[in-house]
Amino acid sequence: MFKRQPLGFPWPTRDPFLFCVHHLDRYPAGNTQLGVDVQHRVGRQMGMDFDLRDGFRMYHGQEVPGFPAHPHRGFETITLARRGYIDHSDSLGAKARFGQGDVQWMTAGQGIVHSEMFPLLNQNHPNINELFQIWLNLPAKNKLVAPHFSMLWAPTIPKVLVHDPDGRTTVVTVMAGHFQDSIAPPPPPKSWASEKDADISILTLEIEPSATITLEAAQPGSRRTLYFFAGDDLSVNGIRVEEHSALEMNNHHPVTMKGPTRGEHHAQVLVLQGRPIGEPVAHHGPFVMNTWDELVTAQRDYQNTGFGGWPWPKPDLTHGATEKRFAIHPDERKEAPTTEDSSI
Repeated sequence: MFKRQPLGFPWPTRDPFLFCVHHLDRYPAGNTQLGVDVQHRVGRQMGMDFDLRDGFRMYHGQEVPGFPAHPHRGFETITLARRGYIDHSDSLGAKARFGQGDVQWMTAGQGIVHSEMFPLLNQNHPNINELFQIWLNLPAKNKLVAPHFSMLWAPTIPKVLVHDPDGRTTVVTVMAGHFQDSIAPPPPPKSWASEKDADISILTLEIEPSATITLEAAQPGSRRTLYFFAGDDLSVNGIRVEEHSALEMNNHHPVTMKGPTRGEHHAQVLVLQGRPIGEPVAHHGPFVMNTWDELVTAQRDYQNTGFGGWPWPKPDLTHGATEKRFAIHPDERKEAPTTEDSSI
């Protein structure tokens, strides 16, 4: 059996996860500023546009959709960029463009300011942007570590094809933890996911209609939630689920899923799993600490220091119309997807 909750905005989460949201926006063709033309912005609550209208949201963006410069402290952001592109800039002097299956894993630690903008690179046809953003808590001992970000480029992220006895297929993408013999790229060094026995697993499953797949039991004490977010229906341990839902599973048992029994669309599932940190959580806006006094200190530190200040000319920086996917770290180290992956 499992506990079922509807998917709202954001989705329900459990320790060690703090927050999870699924963004799916069908933006129009971009303008020369990589943004949305004025006629598509009229009537929106610009700067706070979270209502789905004409298939998309602007979020906090004024012309380019996204999230201009804002601070974080005390946790990690994990951004799964499934479709479209994200332009990252931060107070450490790092910047990146990623998308098309890439993952950015950022440890905010003692404090960082970053922007996440969604450049509309296609100027001749619509731009689809789809991503998950997940917040993973940090234990008290690592709340104030130095900020850090890692890029997990799509070619390095395992995709496992699982064929059931009838030949039907499930694609399992392994962004944290492992599945069968496939192991995800390592998380940042001070992440809860780097702790021994934290049992952190982040997977997505695309399950063909009527295909079956089984996930082995999680470690004792871990928590596992399945987010069924696309497809007509899904069977979980023999129980048919017809509404997109968060399913809190009993971690002591394997989980068997069966894809949709009607329609031609695959079922899509996000899996978040991990051992709880089990510490008090004090959360206010972009800061997550253990006590209210620590939150007050975080706000004061940000007001006094700006977490290093903002080194860029604008809070909603994008990286040009032709720049391919890349990352430049604070130490000026450059990286990009492998040459076999030639998409922008």
